[in-house]
Amino acid sequence: MDAGLFTTNNVWMMICTALVFFMHLGFSFLEIGLTRQKNTINILFKNVFIICAGLLVYYICGFNLMYPGEFNGFLGFAGFGLEAPLNAEGTLDLAYNEGYTYWTDFLFQGMFAATAATIVSGAVAERVKILPFMIFTVIYVALVYPIAGSWQWGGGFLSTLGGDEGGFHDFAGSTLVHSVGGWAALIAVYLLGPRIGKFGEDGKPNAIPGHNIPLAVGGVLILWLGWFGFNGGSVLSADPAATSIVLVTTCLAAAAGGVSAMIFSTILYKNLDLTMFLNGILGGLVGITAGADLMSPFESIIVGVIAGIIIVLGVALVDKIKLDDPVGAIAVHLICGIWGTLAVGLLGSLAGADQLLYQLTGIGTIGAFCCISAFIILFTMKKTFGIRVSKEEEIEGLDIHEHGMDAYPDFIND
Repeated sequence: MDAGLFTTNNVWMMICTALVFFMHLGFSFLEIGLTRQKNTINILFKNVFIICAGLLVYYICGFNLMYPGEFNGFLGFAGFGLEAPLNAEGTLDLAYNEGYTYWTDFLFQGMFAATAATIVSGAVAERVKILPFMIFTVIYVALVYPIAGSWQWGGGFLSTLGGDEGGFHDFAGSTLVHSVGGWAALIAVYLLGPRIGKFGEDGKPNAIPGHNIPLAVGGVLILWLGWFGFNGGSVLSADPAATSIVLVTTCLAAAAGGVSAMIFSTILYKNLDLTMFLNGILGGLVGITAGADLMSPFESIIVGVIAGIIIVLGVALVDKIKLDDPVGAIAVHLICGIWGTLAVGLLGSLAGADQLLYQLTGIGTIGAFCCISAFIILFTMKKTFGIRVSKEEEIEGLDIHEHGMDAYPDFIND
C-alpha cells in the first residue's frame, strides 16, 4: 500500500466528515428560519441533541448493525462498541480499507446517521414534545437507520439483487439517508396533526411565515457546501477523476433544481417565491445523491430540473392532503429522494429495465420498513404519554414552556 496515497485519501475523508458535520448547522439555520421565533430554542435544542445522541448510539450499536461483516443479508450484528482491526504488531491495521482508517469510517458514517433524524426535526417543528422526539431519535438512529443501511451499504440483500452484476444502487443516500428520514417525517406529521391555524375551516392551507428568511438562505448555502462532503466523501477515496465528476454533477443538479423550482412556481403562483427557490436547490441535491457517480453533467441537470418541479408539486400535494410540514422536508427528502433513486434506472450508466426494477425494490422495501418502524415507535408514545404539546404551549411557544428561555430576549415574541 502506498503510504502517501493512503494518507491523502484518509485526509480527504476526514475533510468530508467535517463538511457533513457542518451540514447540521445548515439544517438548524434552515429550520429556525422557516419557523416562528417563539420555537427557535426548541429547534436548536433538537438539532444539537441529534448530533450528540446520534454519535453515541451509532457507537454503541448502530455502526455494527449497519456493517456487520458476514451476515444473512437482512440482519446482522458485529457486537457493541468499536473494536479496530489490529495487525500482528498490535497496531491499527491500515489494510482495513484502501481509502481510510477504521476510525475515519465510523465517524464519516456516524455523521450520515444523524442526518436522517435531523430531517424529521424540521417536519415536526413547532408542536412536538421534546422528550418523545428525543426517544424517537435514539431508537431510529440506533436501530432503524442502520438496519436499512445494512441491506445495501453493509452488503445486504439489496446490493445483490442482480447477482454478480450488482443490484440496487444508491451512491450517497437518496433513499438510504434522505428517504429513510423522509418516511419517518411523513408518519410523524400524520400522527401529530397540523399546527393550530395551518388549515382554515374550509380546509385551505394558511401560510405561517418563518421569522428569519436570511437565516434560511444561509442554511441552504451551508447545506450545499456540506454536500461536497456528503457526495464527495461517498467516493470513499480522494480519486481525482471520481471526486471531480461527482462534485460537478452534484452542483449542476442543485443549480438546476433551484432555477427549475423558481420558474415553475412563478408560472403557477405569479410570484418569485424564495422559499421554493431554496427548496428547489435542496431537491436537486437530494435527487442527484443516488446517482451522482453515474450521471453525465447534462443528465445531472435533467435530474435537477425534474426535482425542482417535483418540489413545487410536492409541497402543494402535502398541503392538499392536510399534512403540515413547516420546512418542506417531505417534498425535499422523501419525494425527491424517491425521484433520485428512480433516476438511476432511467438515466446514467446503469439505466435499464432491470436496474429500474432493482431501484423500485429498494424504495419499496426500505419505505415499508421505515414506515412500519416509525409508526410503531411514535404511535406507542402517542397512546401512552403523548407526542404533542398542549394548545396553550403551542400558542405561547415551545421555547418558554419546554426550555424556559427565549432565543431573542430583547424582542417581543411573534
